[in-house]
Amino acid sequence: MSLPLSPFLKTLPTYQPGRPIEEVARELGLPADSIIKVASNENPFGPSPLALAALQKALPGVNLYPDGNAFYLKQKLAAKLGVETANLVLGNGSNEIIEFVSHALLTPGTDIVVSQYCFAIYPIVAKMAGANVITVPAKNHGHDLPAMLKAITPKTRIVFVANPNNPTGTLAAREELIDFVNRVPDDVLLVMDEAYIEFLEDAVDLIPLIRLGARKNLILMRTFSKIYGLAGLRIGYGIAAPELAAALEKIRQPFNANLLAQTAALAALDDDDHVRKTRQNNFAGLDFFANAFRKLDLEYVPSFANFILVRVGEGQKIFEAMQKLGVITRPMGGYQLPEWIRISVGTPKENERSLNVLKAVLQGSNLAP
Repeated sequence: MSLPLSPFLKTLPTYQPGRPIEEVARELGLPADSIIKVASNENPFGPSPLALAALQKALPGVNLYPDGNAFYLKQKLAAKLGVETANLVLGNGSNEIIEFVSHALLTPGTDIVVSQYCFAIYPIVAKMAGANVITVPAKNHGHDLPAMLKAITPKTRIVFVANPNNPTGTLAAREELIDFVNRVPDDVLLVMDEAYIEFLEDAVDLIPLIRLGARKNLILMRTFSKIYGLAGLRIGYGIAAPELAAALEKIRQPFNANLLAQTAALAALDDDDHVRKTRQNNFAGLDFFANAFRKLDLEYVPSFANFILVRVGEGQKIFEAMQKLGVITRPMGGYQLPEWIRISVGTPKENERSLNVLKAVLQGSNLAP
């Protein structure tokens, strides 16, 4: 092909998402309803019931363009978070917020700083812009925040920190995190990815730093994909200083948050019962897996998110063997963790099945650690 494609594409990896149930069913010749997916940290209870009801009412209006400024959703989010609508920018999933900040700040030769086991999209988006990725070795599978501070140079434009972290589920210590946030230089953007913050009982609240204008180089990313169960609608948001949010609005496409996504998110914000049920199920599920892995003498990473990382030996082969038995997990080779798989917390029944299939595969193979 003679098209002058960007030279940065030559070494750009392709993100591999968790495999959908329909694709696996076709490949293996299995009924789709016999397969469970515990690969992508989705809500096992499905969408918020209030969101589903709102969607039914909104369907006849999909012939019209959505509100490009998401007036009502921003109003409700601002009230819930205690910020102004000027502090908010919506994304087609919080993934799009990552793209916004990269477009706004990165140019060839600039740097980002990430932790060793960071979300794969951070380096991918940086490399698309021709930026360099400075990777700081992990500490106990989590962020080494003091080392990340030391890695910042005059070329650094963005530091990405997911807390809790994906894919490891680790959580930064409260005092260490607060110190880190306050010490990142003013001319470096700190992106705090809080996709899993709703699963925490006592999360560090960084919103006051934005509300009071104390940290104008800070943006918090959140999503409706996880605890609200709206992953398929792709709706997330950033919370930032008005000046930064306004800059990102110049990059945002005018209808990136579609009508159904806005409608569902607006309703889901009122569904406290769904959030509470999901959180309680998650606490129980994490305990279930942690206890089971200890009994099986399997190494695991204690998790604060809605998934758990477990060392199983040859991760890819264990993933493939479990998939043939109708359980889709996530192999971690792409995250430099080839001996591990990640299992999302499901319903109690799904958790039991995932564990039983894992045990069967490990017992029936020579692949165990």
